[in-house]
Amino acid sequence: MKPYTLNNGVIMPPLGFGTYSIPPDQVERSVRDALDCGYRMIDTAQWYGNETEVGRGIVESGVARSEIFLVTKLQSGRHVRRSVAESMHKLGVDYLDLLLIHWPMGQDEKIWREMEQCVARGEVRAIGLSNFYGEDFENILRCGDIPPQVIQQELHPFRQQTELVRRYHQLGIVPQAWSPLACGRCDIFTHPLLADIGAAYGKTPAQVALRFLVQCGICPLPKSGHKNRMRENIDIFDFSLSPDELISLRSLDQGHGLFGWYD
Repeated sequence: MKPYTLNNGVIMPPLGFGTYSIPPDQVERSVRDALDCGYRMIDTAQWYGNETEVGRGIVESGVARSEIFLVTKLQSGRHVRRSVAESMHKLGVDYLDLLLIHWPMGQDEKIWREMEQCVARGEVRAIGLSNFYGEDFENILRCGDIPPQVIQQELHPFRQQTELVRRYHQLGIVPQAWSPLACGRCDIFTHPLLADIGAAYGKTPAQVALRFLVQCGICPLPKSGHKNRMRENIDIFDFSLSPDELISLRSLDQGHGLFGWYD
């Protein structure tokens, strides 16, 4: 599992565990199970309402804080420093590895500069964006002293955003994929092309989809409440897709999102 080196030198795992929409009474156990399976990046957000449970799962796992790359996202642009402090309190930590603006809020340049101050104070190690496109994205590039290190977007075989991903790489920004398995849509778990490619490696369609993202320079954040699926989702680093297979998987791109968000 070769990690990413972000454009500020911070090391980030190549795959993480997402916690969006996991039932509240399952989050704590799911985080604990994910860490037991070998995940070392945990992704949450203020809007998810589960930071406290994520923090408890981390403590119960017994994994040292220094081994975990912890991500959360701002829900509001008001009182950024206080908001970050509240997240750290809920998570039970004294720093965040990555802080993102969850979506454009209309005062994003101001928010970004306050996030830069969080970095300067040692409260946050890296900063980035989620669901930013077009002028909203360009404004952040122009406004700050620190460039974004990471950007989260809808990315999976049916929503590849190839040109945007190429630009992020040129800018030294690592793209992360929320819903990297398309929330099960488009028959991703049984898709004939993914299944045929996977059969050659003894892998499932889901593993092929995740491996495709990794080889495209995208960091996936799969989620599951089932430990066997967690193991499956992280078990993608012992095979490589061929150039021809990558080209064939490019054909799955539908050119639009599946959820009606941020198109």
